[in-house]
Amino acid sequence: MRLMHRPRRTLRAAGLTFTAAALVLGMSAAAVQADPPDYVVQPIDPQNWINQYDMTWDDWTDIPGTEWNDPDVKPSERGLRIALVAVDFKDIPFVITQPKGSDPFGNPQIDPIQREEVPDFYRDYYMEPNEYNHGRTIHEYWMEQSRGRLGVNEMDTFGPYTLPRNQFEYGLNESWIRNAPGEHCPEGYTCNGNVEGDTDNLWRADLAEQGTPCVGSRCGYDVVLRVYAGYDQTSVWQEFGEMMFDSKEDVPDEWGPPEWLDPDDSMPNWAPTRYVEWTSWLASSQRWGSASIRQAESSGTITHEMGHFFFSIGDNNNNPFSDRQSPPSPFHRVGSAPWDMMDRGSFNGPGGHHMRWVVPPNMGGWSPAGLMVRNKMLAGIADNLVELSRENLANTGVYVDRVTARAVDAGEDGTSGVRIRLDGPGQFADRTPACDADTDPFCHTEPVTQGGQLTTGWDDYTVEVVDRMGFDSFTPDSGVMIAKNKPRGSTTCGYSCFNWTIDANPDDIGLVDFYRPDGTPVMASIADHRQLNDALFHAGTNSGSEYEYVDEHNRLHFYVIDMQRDDDGVLSYDLAVRSLDGDGAQDRGVELGDGDVEGLRTSQAAQCTFPLTNTGSAATNTAGHPTDVASKLDNDVYRLSVASSGKGWTAQLDNALTTARAGDTVEVPVYVTRETPAARETTVTLTATSESDPAATRSVTCTVAVKDTNPRR
Repeated sequence: MRLMHRPRRTLRAAGLTFTAAALVLGMSAAAVQADPPDYVVQPIDPQNWINQYDMTWDDWTDIPGTEWNDPDVKPSERGLRIALVAVDFKDIPFVITQPKGSDPFGNPQIDPIQREEVPDFYRDYYMEPNEYNHGRTIHEYWMEQSRGRLGVNEMDTFGPYTLPRNQFEYGLNESWIRNAPGEHCPEGYTCNGNVEGDTDNLWRADLAEQGTPCVGSRCGYDVVLRVYAGYDQTSVWQEFGEMMFDSKEDVPDEWGPPEWLDPDDSMPNWAPTRYVEWTSWLASSQRWGSASIRQAESSGTITHEMGHFFFSIGDNNNNPFSDRQSPPSPFHRVGSAPWDMMDRGSFNGPGGHHMRWVVPPNMGGWSPAGLMVRNKMLAGIADNLVELSRENLANTGVYVDRVTARAVDAGEDGTSGVRIRLDGPGQFADRTPACDADTDPFCHTEPVTQGGQLTTGWDDYTVEVVDRMGFDSFTPDSGVMIAKNKPRGSTTCGYSCFNWTIDANPDDIGLVDFYRPDGTPVMASIADHRQLNDALFHAGTNSGSEYEYVDEHNRLHFYVIDMQRDDDGVLSYDLAVRSLDGDGAQDRGVELGDGDVEGLRTSQAAQCTFPLTNTGSAATNTAGHPTDVASKLDNDVYRLSVASSGKGWTAQLDNALTTARAGDTVEVPVYVTRETPAARETTVTLTATSESDPAATRSVTCTVAVKDTNPRR
């Protein structure tokens, strides 16, 4: 595989623009204005990815024409009934009932409420747009993803109840603690508590006392949401472990077992956690959330757990901290990271994954990414999906379509995503060579045995558009995502994976994850989810990303041709997919007309606009794809190049690709800039070549003189 036409990486994050050096040494404003900066051809689709740390609630953008958070708008197909059962512990009260900022973790973030108000508070928090959740609800998430077909009809509250054991007796019942060396469970206690079992026993007993029948394991509800006092370990292990203390030996007593549990001070103040060797005992004693479904007060990942519970969608996430395990293990690149709710896109929200410790949980984790095409298919909510055959693309020729951002309803005739089945001969559907995940962190095709057969599992590509609106507001970028997918997860990536986002910028992104207490920066590892912050493809030249992707092994070429944003702010892209093994039977052709010259800046810049006509014929073979795409096969894709003959003149394109339907004409702008000194005129040459048939190529010239740079009045 190869990424085409890589631009030089720039320090985008620094945000520096060098414009007028004359501002130094006390030069006057008039002098500066007399010497304007050089004319710069702006990219049509610049990549300006945003670090999750820097996001705030101001980044939220509503989806035009929708109010999915309206609790009175019911889903058209399936409305879930949820029982919310609130429980605290013998030794730990609800965080939300304590004075503001008073607990060891610095919570709650709001003034306290009464214990008896807790169940209704969290019901309203999850279901009703309010000041605490910034208008975002779990009903809204599923309504948005399903275009109004799936949501939450009702959430009934029960409790509060007090569980019969101490909080740490449940929290220290995780596999990495049970199987780890050392005595982390206090003497005289058995740390094997089951939150779900004990919660359900209290709930059923209460129902029985009220004379309310309990039918089935969930008493007639679709979901039992057990909200327990305190924290999910996933939201505090790092922030109150390695980010707070330089080593496990540095964890002080106030973060270790309380004195009443460890009067002799014989227990360590640290304990094991899931991804690394240690965290503070206080953080490790918190229970990890689960698809069962149990969630602590700090957890905003309820939609993620519902994805497990209802649709049997697994986790697509790796361990980005494996170098800090005991013993260390190799890094494995993340699968889909911030772009999907079933990966670490579950942690999206203001401030990102290091802001998931707040109570109420309205920062990182409270606004997860949308679902990728593969997961929407599993959930039965993949609307406006076009499906193609890899083998048949060679017979039909290039497929060109306009694809709308996934957060937006594309309309009856629109397209929200494209899936290319990796059909045809070969041992595996994905013909990428095998690799070793233990030696190559980017390996995703290490064969495994599944169903008695050796396989890599990958069986399709998907292409979709992500825009930062709705629950995608806290994704790091807007653009085009290309991904490989499996029908079910397997460990071909070194962990169980099923989505593999193609990274348009696969180099190390170079982000600091955090600073240790001694000031040492800890960089985001090559396996960190933010390595994919700049993964999206963008249209045009000099975007900071890529506008095409070639998979030679799988014989496919993907193009990002152009982008549009309509008057309502809806983003769409013109995309194309072509086989490398054939381009259909239709004739290919191109014609270029005379250029029209227009001045842009006196003595500096002009534009030549050329008409380009597709003189080829419409597709003749249109059958054979899973979706009827006959109307999307009549276009061709053209590669453009320019040259300038005059000394001191430069010809530039803002887009090296264009497309036109057979018989149609489109315009191609060429920008011509002039330095000083330079020749009085230049000859600009535009060449257009069919991607389907390189023999179909034409060139045309345009003469630009200094006088032509004067803008028209």
